[in-house]
Amino acid sequence: MATEELTRTRKTIVGIQFLFVAFGSTVLVPLLVGLDPATALFTAGIGTFIFHFVTKGQVPIFLGSSFAFIAPIISASQQWGISGTLAAISGVALVYFVMSALIKWRGRKLLDRLFPPVVIGPVIILIGLSLSPAAVNMAKENWLLAFISLITAILVLSFGRGLVKLVPVVFGIIAGYIAALCMGLVDLSAVASAPWFSLPSSLSDFHLPEFAWEPFLFMIPVAIAPVIEHIGDVYVVSAVANKDFVKDPGLHRTMLGDGLACLFASFFGGPPVTTYSEVTGAMQITRVTHPQVIRIAAFTAIVFSVIGKLSALLQSIPSAVLGGIMLLLFGTIASVGIQNLLQHKVDLNSTRNIIIVSVTLTMGIGGAILTFGTFSISGIGLSAVVGVLLNLLLPADKPAAAAQ
Repeated sequence: MATEELTRTRKTIVGIQFLFVAFGSTVLVPLLVGLDPATALFTAGIGTFIFHFVTKGQVPIFLGSSFAFIAPIISASQQWGISGTLAAISGVALVYFVMSALIKWRGRKLLDRLFPPVVIGPVIILIGLSLSPAAVNMAKENWLLAFISLITAILVLSFGRGLVKLVPVVFGIIAGYIAALCMGLVDLSAVASAPWFSLPSSLSDFHLPEFAWEPFLFMIPVAIAPVIEHIGDVYVVSAVANKDFVKDPGLHRTMLGDGLACLFASFFGGPPVTTYSEVTGAMQITRVTHPQVIRIAAFTAIVFSVIGKLSALLQSIPSAVLGGIMLLLFGTIASVGIQNLLQHKVDLNSTRNIIIVSVTLTMGIGGAILTFGTFSISGIGLSAVVGVLLNLLLPADKPAAAAQ
């Protein structure tokens, strides 16, 4: 009995620790796009429970806020407001549902045909690069604060050990916030007046998505990269846990669980969620891979979401502090796209591959827009669609001998 209690206690401690690994990124996304960080914690926690229900409680994955949708959410909110943005987020769920059905029907080969690394790599690069102006604009409000946050995060990432190395965002924000306090740049009046217990704004001020085709279709192409990232994460988690989750409970179930979690987020005002590789890294370090530990982390996220003072504290963080963190994070996202191309040994001497990568990047960075009547598609979404079409339509390169 004592051993059982000790095991249960250790699971609880590790579960709470795992949430802190995911905490920085989960609350950073809503802070950047104007959503409630408490709501993001709530939807991440409930979304993780939904995922575990669909996957029969077997897969140790935590779902947190996705960085891929920062720029699209900002753009959607400017064009269609909060209700239209929630409708756009529901479009993400549709992509997961369709991919889940395709995997169930045809296996992963069809996805590899539609979304090979030569398409996904440039799209991931664009996700990071498209956000770079926002990072600089926020950082330049106070470069000193921005650099304090940035340098702290870099030092933790470079010299940290164990779990500390996995939370550079948390340390960077704390350092920047302390510096801002010392400089008198933080208004704590909202924190002082906030109640200790408070429901997330999504529950106290509920908004149903206002369905419209424009925002719905606007967000769908952006979801392609996170879907492919999901597949890769499931393979990594399988390796860490030494179990084949691709076969049991099946990739179609993990995809369906992620989609349902995104749909839940769209109804409750949270950002789309995605599998968190940070937590997978923490599992690898601690060698604790029991799914129950992840559910403890999810429950802790829900508890944190109703602490009113915590939400107020997060919203009091100066923009420059967040901007400093963004300078690192968004560049890191772009580097993941480059890493994707290198790991899969994409031949950039191939004329066909160069065309796909070049056109995808140019259209995304250049801000190309395609309009049909009242509907328009632009940015990452348009670039993703163009990349997929080029990959399907361009012929393979002729062998060198044949060309001569």
